[in-house]
Amino acid sequence: MVHATAGQSVEGRRLRVGMVGGGRNAFIGAVHRMAMRLDDLIELKAGALSADAENARASGADLGLAPDRVYADFREMAAREAKRPDGVEAVVIVTPNHLHYPVAKAFLEAGVDIICDKPLATSIGEAKELVALTRVTGLVFAVTLNNTGYPMVRQAREMIAAGEIGDIRVVHASYIQDWLTQPIDADGQKQAEWRTDPARAGASASLADIGVHAHNLALFVTGLELDAVSADLTTFVPGRRLDDNAHVLMRFVGGARGVLAASQVAVGNLNNLSLKVYGTRAGLEWSGENPEALRFTPYGEPSRMLQRGGPGNTDAARDGSRMPGGHPEGYIEGFANLYRDAAELIAARRAGRKPRPAAAALTPNVLDGARGVAFIEASVASSRNDGAWTSPRFV
Repeated sequence: MVHATAGQSVEGRRLRVGMVGGGRNAFIGAVHRMAMRLDDLIELKAGALSADAENARASGADLGLAPDRVYADFREMAAREAKRPDGVEAVVIVTPNHLHYPVAKAFLEAGVDIICDKPLATSIGEAKELVALTRVTGLVFAVTLNNTGYPMVRQAREMIAAGEIGDIRVVHASYIQDWLTQPIDADGQKQAEWRTDPARAGASASLADIGVHAHNLALFVTGLELDAVSADLTTFVPGRRLDDNAHVLMRFVGGARGVLAASQVAVGNLNNLSLKVYGTRAGLEWSGENPEALRFTPYGEPSRMLQRGGPGNTDAARDGSRMPGGHPEGYIEGFANLYRDAAELIAARRAGRKPRPAAAALTPNVLDGARGVAFIEASVASSRNDGAWTSPRFV
């Protein structure tokens, strides 16, 4: 598999991008900027980094953006950048959830490709509109469900597709943290405060923030389609406006069964994402806190620990690796794999050619984002109806 040369896109230059959100003191915006720089295929040229004009100006100056390309309003940015001969070719959206839809819509209508943080939107109606608009415009719409970028996650997907575990029977997906154990949202902690605000986060906190990652990971690795969910969402911290814990039973098309746990009050867990898939022939287990290892257990045999960069890596795992085995890779590198693939899709669309097949197959898109929104809505509806089985399918 051929990689782009460092410092160039496949068309001979860096992709020009803008960013909405991600100003001073914003956690995820800085992560996105680190990831997009790793392969040197992308160049940040403009931004509406904050709705506050002074913070937007200061944040743009921090990043070395030209003053006339720092905006306090994303609609102004979309309109002005679309008219520039050197305008942004893609926009990265790293705002609170409620702004994903209006920002994406504005840039799609301006003819700009999209790289958007999860969740895609805060309602399935908004998500469906973005799906339809993406189809009409023919633009690229990547969603940064970044855990799909880990090499050993991609290896698990290839192994399952090749039939190495047999027919899937059971899927366990879990994402648990403890950072909301105390009411830090009520005390004004910025990251906690908006994530537990229904007006900005949507109908769920734990599912929209982390559960959607576990959901996407399960679908990405297994290739299964979710048929129905039975959910129990709980708010443990008194006064909190949204749930901080979710347990979801899952039924998949074809008969497989699953369970998903998402908690932000699981004391002793910093960022514990895991996926376990069990089939008729073998099981696979992966953990985000040990992302370079994949546990493979054929029935009746000892477990084998497959390592990134080691013997038995699949094509997708090798393609997603940057360092030789034993030279640790992690969160930023996995995130960067998604950016590398999204840049390839956008460059290919703009050049009128077909993208690398791996990039097309492995980059989460607007449909994957919409599936996540449908999962959140179905789970919330199920929990409000005492766990009644509810379909998350929307197409």
